[in-house]
Amino acid sequence: MLDERSYDRRRFLRDAAAGAAAVSTAGLAAGAPAQAASAAPVTTTAGATAGGNGPSGAVSFRWWGTSGWRIDIGNRTVLVDPYLSRYDTGLFKGAFDEETPLTVRPSVIDPLVDRAENILVTHTHWDHFNDVPYIAERTGARVVGTLTAYHLGLAHGLPSGQLAPVKGGEVLDFGAYTVEVVSSLHSRNGAWSMAFPGVRVSRPPKPEKISDLPEGDTLAYQIRVDGGPSVFFMGASDFNERNLAGLAPDVAMVASAATTSTADYVPRLMAALDYPKVVVPVHWDNFETPLTNPPTVAPNDRKRLDDLIAAVRKASPRSRVLVPEYHTAYHF
Repeated sequence: MLDERSYDRRRFLRDAAAGAAAVSTAGLAAGAPAQAASAAPVTTTAGATAGGNGPSGAVSFRWWGTSGWRIDIGNRTVLVDPYLSRYDTGLFKGAFDEETPLTVRPSVIDPLVDRAENILVTHTHWDHFNDVPYIAERTGARVVGTLTAYHLGLAHGLPSGQLAPVKGGEVLDFGAYTVEVVSSLHSRNGAWSMAFPGVRVSRPPKPEKISDLPEGDTLAYQIRVDGGPSVFFMGASDFNERNLAGLAPDVAMVASAATTSTADYVPRLMAALDYPKVVVPVHWDNFETPLTNPPTVAPNDRKRLDDLIAAVRKASPRSRVLVPEYHTAYHF
């Protein structure tokens, strides 16, 4: 999800969700974690897991900024949009350079990614796909994504057998968990457009700059853990509500909207998801700063995070909002 407005940087004191409904981002920096989920700090070194192989207490969700997640299900690991390199494109300084070279930082990635079984890609903009080929090559993980993700994976030298193209509607069974693929939509900027639209219908040359990674169509995913929660993941702040019918997740990772171009975004989303018990805002941090706590957030982004929480409180007052920190294991 991209917003091409000018941004300023500022520090953001994290907000822990508490109380009977959603919490705001003001005044709770020292509060307790959400009552709907338990949170335990974890190390940022390889191999830090939730522990154990049984269903009880064995599933953890860690936010890696933007819409990125590490999910540990016993000794099995699923990644969603893992973008860890987080380099400067000028986006948050009002000087966005679409010719910025693609950069992968193994020194940042390797301590965090010791293993992965599946990588779920919502779309192929650089802040979602940049590190995926490197992680897939290093771990042998399967890359699940659009046909564009498939062809970009080939361009990076990944074998076709490691790439799983999907369209939406698939329900993939991995034993301890299933992944339901949902056809979705990318968010719109203030001009009702988006950065780098387009798809790849054949293998392109190896991408070299961020504009070589188009949106490539957008997906969402729902993971259902055997004996555990059902969790919905978005990578951009738009959706087709008809495609969400019947999902009814326990937890929804909801992308913060950069603009108001999408009408009634939160009320329609909450209704379509049958008012999740827990709502976790994502894609509100400055993803060109290091992945260290507290997350860096621009003033405009803090406002849209506050607006998202207020909209959830109004549309789904029984939902609880958990504003995550990096590298923290959440157990739902």
